[in-house]
Amino acid sequence: MSSDPRGGEGGPPITGLAVQSREPIYVGEVVDLSVVHYRRPDGLVVRREVIGHPGAVVMVPVEHDHVLLVRQPREAVGEYLLELPAGKLDVPGEPPLECARRELAEEVGRAAGAWHDWGGFFTAPAILEEYIHCFLATDLTPVQHDAIAEEAIEVVPWPLAHLDDLIACVHDAKSLIGLLRLQAARARGAL
Repeated sequence: MSSDPRGGEGGPPITGLAVQSREPIYVGEVVDLSVVHYRRPDGLVVRREVIGHPGAVVMVPVEHDHVLLVRQPREAVGEYLLELPAGKLDVPGEPPLECARRELAEEVGRAAGAWHDWGGFFTAPAILEEYIHCFLATDLTPVQHDAIAEEAIEVVPWPLAHLDDLIACVHDAKSLIGLLRLQAARARGAL
């Protein structure tokens, strides 16, 4: 399992910070917004606006000499972005690896014969609880899947020989982290 500092349970890290109060402001389908008061070890109580999120997974699917990406509309920024496939931990109790298996099939129509846990990261820890688990997926085989029309996903294979060019044109943070980890693994000869 990855080194999720929250123990995979969601919410802010417990070490050194005690939640004094949490006032829900908005409860949505993807995120929640709360005003939270934390007590620090020195006794100081601070007020923070916190966006709750169940967490997510991002996959780095390598097929032969290509990495598989998706291009999809991201309405919040008004662009179609090129990203690694990813998905929200939205099935209660589902382990991150199982979510990654499901999302890989849903987004790029592949199953992986080998999975490697590349750890995880917070996306915006000043305001957002989201923690993303990163996995390398290899030994890919096609699987039947039903595309989700609303997502409008286009699968884009990118040659590993041009990984630097890809990193230069990607604007999505989770994808950049996954691609930089892929680049480092290739530099070590681990892939």
